[in-house]
Amino acid sequence: MEETPPLRVTEVHRNGLQARGESIDMHIPHGPEATVGDWILLNRELPSASEVLERKSLIKRRAPGRTLGIQLIAANLDTVFVVSSCNDDFNVARLERFIALAFEADLSPVIVLTKTDQCDAPDDYIARAKAISDQVPVVALNAKSDAPQTELAQWCKPGQTVAFLGSSGVGKSTLTNALAGDTAITTQAVREDDSHGRHTTTRRNLYFLSSGCAVLDTPGMRELQLTDNASGVAEVFADLDELRTQCKFNDCKHTVEPGCAVLAAVARNELDPVRLARWQKLVAEDLHNSATLAERRTKDKAFGKMVRNAQTKKKK
Repeated sequence: MEETPPLRVTEVHRNGLQARGESIDMHIPHGPEATVGDWILLNRELPSASEVLERKSLIKRRAPGRTLGIQLIAANLDTVFVVSSCNDDFNVARLERFIALAFEADLSPVIVLTKTDQCDAPDDYIARAKAISDQVPVVALNAKSDAPQTELAQWCKPGQTVAFLGSSGVGKSTLTNALAGDTAITTQAVREDDSHGRHTTTRRNLYFLSSGCAVLDTPGMRELQLTDNASGVAEVFADLDELRTQCKFNDCKHTVEPGCAVLAAVARNELDPVRLARWQKLVAEDLHNSATLAERRTKDKAFGKMVRNAQTKKKK
């Protein structure tokens, strides 16, 4: 182990990784395909050849912008805190996306509602959050109080790794500070006119607390495109996923088809058509992105084979 000590990736930069271990905190040049939270075995002679260990969990999304690819967000998490504020930032569709990411990675998501001290009716936000999934606990608190250390304690035990995900200005860095018991991470106030936050955290950072818990603070995500996330979406909308099996046709689109159990539930006022639309949007998005990326992988594989064949012929 002295020759290949285990290190944990705490940051990812354009020019490599920052990783920490016992008495080691070092920069590793690009080489290992790793993300924040990954464990690697350090190759002391050639750090760029360090080995990434098998992950127990991985959160990923389609890379933002027009790039066709996957962005790795975090690895080896135990709990994901999906953070939203009790103000205009609150968005059920966005929360569903984050929860689907967590479910796909076989993680335990927890919705954390912040700024309850600045809200006249936090119970309404709590009720709407609880309605998303009966599998997801909801915690409402004031991030600047002592509440985070007590309310989140059951998920932040020694040896655990937790992450705060959400948009800018919802209090992710404030919550991290609260768990750490200090104010080492800079925070900023939101704009009062529209409740939008400023990007205080510019990259993902993994912090090791004195309690033995590791906490990942993340920048706000402007774009969260799902891909290869079918089971995660199905778990968020478990009732709809079950209902669709009762449709007359296996390929029912739940729009105008006869014998559609989903549309029948809408007609009986048992299903909110707005929620149905959100489900259909996520399913279609995931199918499209998954197919597009699969096609890209096939083309890349074919191109790589062509290059190798050309190089082989050239050597002959």
